[in-house]
Amino acid sequence: MEENINIPVGWHLKQVVEFASKMQSGGTPKSDNLEYYNGEIPFVAIDDLSKSNKYISKTQKKITNKGLVNSSAWLVPKYSLLYSIYATLGVPRINLIEVATNQAILNILPNKKIISLEFLYYLLLEKRNTILSHSAHTTQSNLNAKVVKELEFVFPKSTIEQDKIAEILSKVDKAISETEIIIAKYNRIKTGLMQDLLTKGIDENGNIRSEETHEFKDSPLGRIPKEWSVKNLGELITAIDPQPDHRTPPQVLDGIPYLGISDFTSSGDIDVINCRKVGYNVLTKQSNTFNLDEGDIIFGKIGTIGKPKKLPNFEKSPFTLSANVILIKPIECPAFVYWSLISDYVNVQVSLAIHSTSQPAFGMEKIRALNIITPQPKEREVITEKLKAFENIFSEEEKKLYKLKSIKTGLMQDLLSGKKRVTHLIN
Repeated sequence: MEENINIPVGWHLKQVVEFASKMQSGGTPKSDNLEYYNGEIPFVAIDDLSKSNKYISKTQKKITNKGLVNSSAWLVPKYSLLYSIYATLGVPRINLIEVATNQAILNILPNKKIISLEFLYYLLLEKRNTILSHSAHTTQSNLNAKVVKELEFVFPKSTIEQDKIAEILSKVDKAISETEIIIAKYNRIKTGLMQDLLTKGIDENGNIRSEETHEFKDSPLGRIPKEWSVKNLGELITAIDPQPDHRTPPQVLDGIPYLGISDFTSSGDIDVINCRKVGYNVLTKQSNTFNLDEGDIIFGKIGTIGKPKKLPNFEKSPFTLSANVILIKPIECPAFVYWSLISDYVNVQVSLAIHSTSQPAFGMEKIRALNIITPQPKEREVITEKLKAFENIFSEEEKKLYKLKSIKTGLMQDLLSGKKRVTHLIN
């Protein structure tokens, strides 16, 4: 699989067939036979692998013993390695329960005297891109048992060293999982908080309004406080279409930063230093460049529609924007405009507008026509202050998750190649 392999001292090179005590894919009972399904045997499909992280402990479907007997499926003992070989290729998972799998999954029972299960999981995960690249150069894009058996890996001879590597990576995985749970919790709180603040607001005592204590009125977007109004977004912003030409300009190493929705990281930040750049000669008109102000928003109009992204405070230098976005410059209270644009009630409007035409796109007219629930200016500030305080907490957790994932990537590259050894940690 790899040329010029460097084998660290105390490591060896082996094919999968040399450290697997059993390798066998599953099978699928006939889907039109109801007697084969809704039984007691968990049945793993590719979707189950994709929707899980490291471990499989439940499945979407179950089959009966009759379905098992009358198909190529078999009972895979718990603590085996499930490996996808069709569709979504090269995804490893460990089953914590006895399961059957379909034919898209190759089930590997490792020889524990040669390789530990947890270590094998991380080894296959880290080498996934290499394996996919190898598969792409074969006559078929799918993997199969023969191809997997012949895959070669360099790894420690000592299972104790393997376990220590897996233990370190497992600790990072645990931290990632715990952070993801916190983020999911915060996301639920954020959704509820936004709904309350952006549709009911806060009274003079700092409490969420309710119709039991305050006057509300009907509006195109439902019941809202009596003092509020509904405005078109066009009354609150200036919208700019960056360029009519939707061809992506050629990228260069040094030039003008070229921003689009895809340039934001999962934590919501932009890495301006490493973002895409276009050459000065591409920008033949001054209108192709913009001075971006803090609080400006880009809104996807083609491809990724919606998904508003708030721009940070850039240095005063020219930028150019993807033709697939619209630049929104709020006239006042930029933070309130941003929170409104990511609200559920605006998402519903965007979704309805997209599905009402045969050409999904979101141009200037649709942007300006979006209905925005608008409190009085002073209350807008109070609402955004409360949302910003929560956003700061939420953002710190997202940054923590991004950092943990980066740490994991670096550790996997170092530990699973032998670049960094853990022998000094072994008693």
